[in-house]
Amino acid sequence: MSGEPGGAPPRASGGVPPRRPGERTGRAAASGGRPPGAPGRSQRSRTRPADTRPPTAGPGRTLPRPSAAAPVVPAQTSRRPVPQLRPTDHFAELLLGVLSGRRPVHSMLRHTVGRAYDDLAHLAERGPLRTRGASPVVRDIGYFEPRPGALEVFARIGAGDRLRAMAFRLEQGRDLRWRCTAVEVGGPRRTRVDDD
Repeated sequence: MSGEPGGAPPRASGGVPPRRPGERTGRAAASGGRPPGAPGRSQRSRTRPADTRPPTAGPGRTLPRPSAAAPVVPAQTSRRPVPQLRPTDHFAELLLGVLSGRRPVHSMLRHTVGRAYDDLAHLAERGPLRTRGASPVVRDIGYFEPRPGALEVFARIGAGDRLRAMAFRLEQGRDLRWRCTAVEVGGPRRTRVDDD
């Protein structure tokens, strides 16, 4: 057998030429530098999914630094709590629901103290904020704090072009919950006619 020019070893017809250092072949090596099916590599380890969980540091362990090629995922910040309604806004909506007939009076049992529930039940019988057209909505709220833990609140209730006033008092109990202690509703707003 004679060698090919350049001292290359002969190759069989139809065979794959011998590999030279630095050459790429049709078969790529698997991760870890071993070709697929090489000894020392079990079938089970090839089919097991990779562990993609981030490493955690326990006592006496340090986390490895991420490589430059790995994408850096920002640490998740704690979620901001959903903003809660202020007690003035919350009670204005609750009282409006009762006085407009959309909520039953007994829904305010745990939100009232003293005579406030009786006053509210009496007002609800008259239905001062019931309307036939547009549903009443809270247009504006203001309050005065006579002392810590007490609020005197007024609200303007609008339904279409009609505007009414509602006033109530809130007090904070030892359990830090706000409760209504008084409620009043004013009559319809009078339109002023300017004398010219």
